[in-house]
Amino acid sequence: MASCVQYRLIIRDVNTLQILQLYTCLDQIQYIEWSSDSLFILCAMYKRGIVQVWSLEQPDWHCKIDEGSAGLVASCWSPDGRHILNTTEFHLRITVWSLCTKSVSYIKYPKACQQGIAFTKDGRYMALAERRDCKDFISLFVCSDWQLLRHFDTETQDLFGIEWAPNGCVLAVWDTCLEYKILLYSLDGRLLSTYRAYEWSLGIKSIAWSPSSQFLAIGSYDEKVRILNHVTWKKITEFEHPATITNPKTIVYKEVEKSPSVETERLSFPRRALASSLFSAQSKYDISQVPVSLQYVKPIADRANPKIGIGMLAFSPDNCFLATKNDNIPNAVWIWDIQKLKLFVVLEQLGAIQSFQWDPLQPRLAICTGNSKVYLWSPAGCVSVQVPMEGDFQILSLCWHSSGDSVALLSKDNFCVCYLEREEVK
Repeated sequence: MASCVQYRLIIRDVNTLQILQLYTCLDQIQYIEWSSDSLFILCAMYKRGIVQVWSLEQPDWHCKIDEGSAGLVASCWSPDGRHILNTTEFHLRITVWSLCTKSVSYIKYPKACQQGIAFTKDGRYMALAERRDCKDFISLFVCSDWQLLRHFDTETQDLFGIEWAPNGCVLAVWDTCLEYKILLYSLDGRLLSTYRAYEWSLGIKSIAWSPSSQFLAIGSYDEKVRILNHVTWKKITEFEHPATITNPKTIVYKEVEKSPSVETERLSFPRRALASSLFSAQSKYDISQVPVSLQYVKPIADRANPKIGIGMLAFSPDNCFLATKNDNIPNAVWIWDIQKLKLFVVLEQLGAIQSFQWDPLQPRLAICTGNSKVYLWSPAGCVSVQVPMEGDFQILSLCWHSSGDSVALLSKDNFCVCYLEREEVK
């Protein structure tokens, strides 16, 4: 596990949190990323236009990449873990640096958009969004030698993002939120389908591919999720997010506070942590009787980026569930049964949802709401877990370990690791 504190990079053992390596960078670190094989880690210092790379096998070896006057706004690894892609200021170009041959390649005209680079899951191809002569283009590159495979223009007004299907066969390209349009291209640049749900209103806010590549979920500003199928690329259903749940078959879990009543002798965590964690408000889930009215926040219509529509959505690793968040019902997570295409569960929290993420191996969802608790849902039920930490530990985001055995919980200044016991299979 890597973490950074100002200009120091700290590498820890994931199971013990013991420090294994301590690296000192030239300036304050603004971004870190592991290579795909975990042998190298890059540290980007955007203010200085510098990237430093450290080796875990050879702690004495390191590499410094200086973009000089061109500046630096983004840096990432290629899937092979031996090339680094640096985007210069004003998105003038992308520089591809090779750690093996020390060679440099340049890619011109990258588009400044939310998600302009996308790699296929197998690491063979890269798609890049480009902008030249007031038009949007896509270039497809072979990652082994960075040769251009295809180059084609897209039917977009102002391309906002691109994302490959997990099987690497289809590239989804979507337009700015002012124009509801999603385009699906094949690997050879053919336009397979165009989908538009409506016109003259704010459009697409988020998208997610199912792990099997069979479904594409599109979250929109009209508070609906539309599911497209991979055969015809037509809509098979849409999920609405009303403020009142009326279906008696939907389970609604409501978080409620309970006063702490714990026998101090039975506590296993350190005494110093008692003051903060023992006497802070505990919480549990109650099952609500439908109909249930959820807390609805009316968006301010004359402000940019209104808090409305589907801002977060994610499929479970087994394709069975889809978790969504409607930004104007900020305290609720909606979990949909993809096999039945119906709403399965709603979790209503006391605080606004900051982040949620699925366990990479099983249908188990971790949720945080900016307090000192982590919430876990699985088809068996849900639980609220108090983090036994001193002081005010507000969890703003979380990240699962690839094994699903632990989850890192991040606050503004600290992080901790929550370890989950495995159930014994009998």
